[in-house]
Amino acid sequence: MRMIGIRDWSMRIGLSAVVAVAVLAGSLSAQAEELYPTRPVRIIVPFPAGGTADVLPRVIGDWLSKKWGQPVVIENRTGAGGNIGADAVAKSDPDGYTLMATPPSPLAVNQNLYPKLTFDPAEFVPVTVMARVPNALVINPRLPVKDVAEFIAYAKANPDKLTYASQGNGTTSHLTAEMFKLMAGVKLVHVPYRGSAPALQDLLAGNVDVMFDNLGVSLNLVRSGQLKLLAVGSDKRTAALPEVPTIAETLPGFASVTWFAVAAPPKTPQALADRLSNDFAEALRQPEIVRRMAELSAEPVGGSSAETAAFLREEVDQWAKVIREAGIKMDAQ
Repeated sequence: MRMIGIRDWSMRIGLSAVVAVAVLAGSLSAQAEELYPTRPVRIIVPFPAGGTADVLPRVIGDWLSKKWGQPVVIENRTGAGGNIGADAVAKSDPDGYTLMATPPSPLAVNQNLYPKLTFDPAEFVPVTVMARVPNALVINPRLPVKDVAEFIAYAKANPDKLTYASQGNGTTSHLTAEMFKLMAGVKLVHVPYRGSAPALQDLLAGNVDVMFDNLGVSLNLVRSGQLKLLAVGSDKRTAALPEVPTIAETLPGFASVTWFAVAAPPKTPQALADRLSNDFAEALRQPEIVRRMAELSAEPVGGSSAETAAFLREEVDQWAKVIREAGIKMDAQ
């Protein structure tokens, strides 16, 4: 029998200690995830208050705060097409206490739009897609057109004279307008804002002519007669507005829907992301939340972390094609 030397014994003790520490750390991590959350959860929205991107997480956050027994705080970090808020989340601890709720830009658009970002969108850990809302072509009522065909004809007769508002550079409303310009062969002047609310204010005032906004906020303005809705960007007419045509009925193949996803910082444990996904899915099944979403023309989606990751990859490819064909470029962030 070989005698174990002091050195061998020390090495074995050291290895055992390392293993024990690893096991303990894993146990504590699992326990922390099981007890989650034990303090307030912050959801960063990289766009201003007032738009659908802001309202949806507030509605769901109210329900989650009751389920979790902890406050859910919505924080608006605006600017740079969502990049400022996304950067803040990317640099947060991956412990589930800071999340991002956002429309497509930071997760599926900006990596192909800006030459350099301070974060890698692919490193976020997807949680779920809360909802999707059809984008819609809304105009100031002073424009002398009544449908998409007349709008296209009017724009062609007045090249570079009509202005379109967007929620900001690289947002879905911006890219949807650029896709429309390509497919319709018209020239419109882009006026970017920092979110839907200020863009709609200028559209109401007549400072801009048109906007491809999601129906969540603009529909009430249409119903009150302050804006005119020409068509929706979904691939088929919406059940709530069966009389409103789709843009595709005039421009075959046109489709644009805004979605709103939740993501966690890079290196967030997958088990925690799955737990969050399940909790959000439970929230989306609540009748009161479904009702509130219907008021925003939003369709609840849900989906697992893995399903959301696959969906995001598809969206990256779709908008990369629009950005490339439209020749859209932004300054570095």
